[in-house]
Amino acid sequence: MNKTVSINLAGILFNIDEDAYQKLQNYFEAIKASLQNTQGASEIISDIEGRVAELFSERIKTSQQVISNKEVDEIVIIMGQPEDYKIDEEIFEEAPKNEKSDSQKRRLFRDRDNSYIGGVSSGFGYYFGIDPLIIRLIWVILIFGAGMGPLLYIILWILIPAANTTAEKLSMMGKPINITNIEKKVKEEFGNVKESLGRVKDSVNSGRLNDLGKNIQSTSRSFFETIGDLILLFFKLIFKAIGMFFIVFSIVILIGFFIGLLTVGIADAIHFPGMDFAELVNSSGLPIWLVSILALLIAGIPMVFILLLGLRMVSKRIPLFNKYTKFSLLGVWLIVLITLTIFSVKQAADYRLDASVTEQVELPITKMDTLYLEMKGNPLYSKFLHRNSNLEIIYDEQDTKRIYGSDIRLIVQSTKDSIGSISVEKKASGVDYLIAKDRAMALDYQYEFKNNTLYLDGFFLTDIEQKYRGQNIEVIIQLPIGSVLFPDENTYSYHRNYSIHNDILDNGNEDHYLKIEHKSMRCLDCPNLNKNN
Repeated sequence: MNKTVSINLAGILFNIDEDAYQKLQNYFEAIKASLQNTQGASEIISDIEGRVAELFSERIKTSQQVISNKEVDEIVIIMGQPEDYKIDEEIFEEAPKNEKSDSQKRRLFRDRDNSYIGGVSSGFGYYFGIDPLIIRLIWVILIFGAGMGPLLYIILWILIPAANTTAEKLSMMGKPINITNIEKKVKEEFGNVKESLGRVKDSVNSGRLNDLGKNIQSTSRSFFETIGDLILLFFKLIFKAIGMFFIVFSIVILIGFFIGLLTVGIADAIHFPGMDFAELVNSSGLPIWLVSILALLIAGIPMVFILLLGLRMVSKRIPLFNKYTKFSLLGVWLIVLITLTIFSVKQAADYRLDASVTEQVELPITKMDTLYLEMKGNPLYSKFLHRNSNLEIIYDEQDTKRIYGSDIRLIVQSTKDSIGSISVEKKASGVDYLIAKDRAMALDYQYEFKNNTLYLDGFFLTDIEQKYRGQNIEVIIQLPIGSVLFPDENTYSYHRNYSIHNDILDNGNEDHYLKIEHKSMRCLDCPNLNKNN
């Protein structure tokens, strides 16, 4: 079994077995030997190492994968053997016919070597294979025509990277990135430097210091590069600030979701007290702990990518997921999304239809009688007597677990009939009408009439299997015109109604004798005897 060593190639760590490492080491030594006494040898070797690191990165699936002889041989075939090329000062000499290289697709970079401002036009010229002058003329038209030219140029200046390394410049030109082309490009750049120095020397000797065309390009390039560097610095700071925000935001969300949903999941798995409330609304059949894990994944996976994006925005040295990991996480996320969508649809379907059942009976109250109205509670279930839409889980007198609710709406109306009546309407929702109706019929609600006093339960009960499906009770009391009503103060929260309900009992009239009139009441013992309600 071969030993494995770790190497740092162009700032990237790779695991490589010992034999492959020796072969790669010999390859680099041969390149260095072939470049002895060659101008720009160190730059050539640095670019070659960068290209080799890039090719290795394309061929490994995970950071733990070990590079073998196979990958090294593939790299050598692409880059070429050092002895295949004659290294001399003829930088434009044709490459050998037996040179092997991978076809290189053009990549978009800014060409700063031939730029007037930021190198955007020259970069597009290489990318599309046209004269940069045409691109520059288009910018002039945009500036004086649509007016969006400068802003668009600045955006492209920021987004498009500059071709700094030799490999990037070759990629911009669409040339294969191998030893021959890297060497030629480096020599060409050194030759340009020599030529520029020679022109400066000749200009000084001859007194010609104002070569107009070159000076315009050089001056404009220097000015706009300074302005561009300041703009880029500003946007880079904003970019990194956004990255820091992404990091903090994603970490907080991940920690919050992890603690919250994992706590819910564990509490449900061990049947922790209080988890029955979650079961009241769950109609999908999925365990709550499984739903919490799915919710953690549906929110957590995007947060992980946002976290990595933020780290990458702050530092380009942070490695990203390879494509296999990305597609795996995407696949998991899509499966979870589909599962939760089905869960949500099924959950919502249980509220799709409403149904009600109504029971109406006479109240022995005539226009000569007074009705005393009072809400009644049960201390075994709750110490409070107040209307709200929440449901609770309680144990009844037989220690049976049941659902307790206090969503009771009380409505008082006048009637022309000679005798009063009470109507109790029970309501609930369900996936279909029959289920909703059965659920409404299962509501246990009681009232009692005794000695001209009507005692209404301030709550209802139902079986735990009925779950929470919008159950509520509406009690309508109709009293003959001329009768008198005395509502207890504990009815206050139960008859807070909108005008649409046609309730003639207003809040604030409790504990007063109220004369029933046509669609209204008149207080008989209020400080202002003429007050109409």
